[in-house]
Amino acid sequence: MRTLALRGGARVPVVAAEWTDAFGVVTRGRVQLELRDGEPGPVLGRDAGFWLRGTGVRALRNPDRRTARVRIVTPGTRTGTRRSTTPPASVAEPWRNDMNSMNDTGAVTGPAPGRTSRPHRLRGLAGTGVIATLAAVVATTLAAASAKAVGVDFEIPDGGETIPLSGFAVVTGFFSVVGVVIAAALLRWSARPAERFGWTAASLTAISLVPPLISGADTATITALLGLHLVPAAVMIPALTRSLRTRSD
Repeated sequence: MRTLALRGGARVPVVAAEWTDAFGVVTRGRVQLELRDGEPGPVLGRDAGFWLRGTGVRALRNPDRRTARVRIVTPGTRTGTRRSTTPPASVAEPWRNDMNSMNDTGAVTGPAPGRTSRPHRLRGLAGTGVIATLAAVVATTLAAASAKAVGVDFEIPDGGETIPLSGFAVVTGFFSVVGVVIAAALLRWSARPAERFGWTAASLTAISLVPPLISGADTATITALLGLHLVPAAVMIPALTRSLRTRSD
């Protein structure tokens, strides 16, 4: 038995002669299996086990920044005898690389005890998103009402229209839902969903500040609109980032 430490972004090749009967358990962080053809395999979280047979998996990679640890157990190394490569009953059905032959089974993976499945993670994220969206709508609408109370008219020169309070609520709700959808997509397909969502949301927030600046409205209206763009961002981004980080660990 030995412990393999993979620093952030590190990649360790799987040597067939040394890993033929190896069984690994992720004890810290996350580890991604790399297939023989170079394609990325499943990402395994803490307490997830994998069984290597043949050369179906050619490397282990740490997709995160923090160090990951894998405990490697190779049956038969002390006695010099080889044991059967049949996985124990506690391990789930073999996950196979369809690109390889049936004799080159890649790995066996099973969900970690106490870890939630993907549908449960998505439902949890959706629940957080709904609560955060409602909070963002209320906070933005109240902020807009306060701005009106101190004399901001929210009049846009192009067309001479005044933005109603209901308009702030609708727009905030729509783009907040868009943020939840982006977060769900990253949770489903990204190896680092929290980090990528933070960068994506910050970039979109910065872009959203451009229209008020070029609207031609008076200074008070422009200042208020900029602030009202930042209010929902301050609510949604931290809430969804925390939720992604919790559900992806």
